[in-house]
Amino acid sequence: CEILSSLPLQMSLYFNVYFFPFWWLITVATLYLKYPVLSDYYKFILVTIMILVSLTELIRLYLGYVGNLLEKVPELAGFWLLTLLPQLPIILFLLFNEGLKIHSLERAVHIMFAAFLSFQVVAAFFTLKRMVNTLATRFRQTEFHRLEEQCPGPGIP
Repeated sequence: CEILSSLPLQMSLYFNVYFFPFWWLITVATLYLKYPVLSDYYKFILVTIMILVSLTELIRLYLGYVGNLLEKVPELAGFWLLTLLPQLPIILFLLFNEGLKIHSLERAVHIMFAAFLSFQVVAAFFTLKRMVNTLATRFRQTEFHRLEEQCPGPGIP
């Protein structure tokens, strides 16, 4: 029985759990400071993004922990998709959109968060690939052994 969990991915998830509250506090504090000078549509976008990222991040980290530690492909695939689709584009939007009047501290924490997400996308992809290949091989071997037991060997009536 080979262990299919990824230690680098697990370490990244572990540090991300402690980094996310720090990122959230910095982002909310800077949003509070720059809120009066933002246009109305940026105010709406940023509040929506904060709610969406907060909810998605909790679900994403849970799926990452369960999928990696318990070697469950659907949970790890959900983690990978939630990282790749909503989280990474949102953080890149927060990082590169100059209309948001980005502070230097805010830029620093967004860069760190984007680095976490980028690493997790790559690590989860390779972990998923290894898990799926190993589980498919186990399935084929189980089916082969089951067929061998059903069919009598040559020369046996």
